[in-house]
Amino acid sequence: MSHAANHHHHQLHHRKHAPEDPFREIEVLIISAENLKNVKHVTKMKTYAVVYVEKDVQAAKTRVDHDGGTNPTWNQTLTVRFRRHLPESDVRAALNVDIYAHGHVREKPVGSARVLLCDVLRGGKPDEPVDNPIQSMTVQVWRPSGKPHGLLNLWVPPTGRFLMRRESLSFSVKETDEEEEEEVVERAVVDRGEVLAS
Repeated sequence: MSHAANHHHHQLHHRKHAPEDPFREIEVLIISAENLKNVKHVTKMKTYAVVYVEKDVQAAKTRVDHDGGTNPTWNQTLTVRFRRHLPESDVRAALNVDIYAHGHVREKPVGSARVLLCDVLRGGKPDEPVDNPIQSMTVQVWRPSGKPHGLLNLWVPPTGRFLMRRESLSFSVKETDEEEEEEVVERAVVDRGEVLAS
């Protein structure tokens, strides 16, 4: 085998055995919650949400909402990491959102919501507006006792990634699709306005 051929063979061999990243990441927009159980009877409840698929891998946390009480607004995009081998059809493959009331002594659980990944992830290209609409969904919040109490508004993009960074609304524009891209920005701005107003 010539030196060049041997080098090529080595490259192929090396490429074939390159390890796949064992983790996957998805983005989640935690918008707000409504009519939560008030677990603070003396002071105003200040809540935050902990979001995870597999808690032992990673859990992301929103900021604390200081003003909304039982109707908090976070409007925050979080990145959640979990093991790639976990199949979306697996009932354990769910996005969990645990809501807590911040306290000086301890954090009190307010309630939890759960969304199956197979119900929200549809695949497609993150940079394709048709594959990646920005909307919101509302799910039931359950008390630790198992009783329903409150609602959570959130959005998981069908591709697992947002078309644009929601903070700046900046993203790569393909020159051929300028009109379509402009329309998406407009829709996202309207959506953002509605989210903040809710």
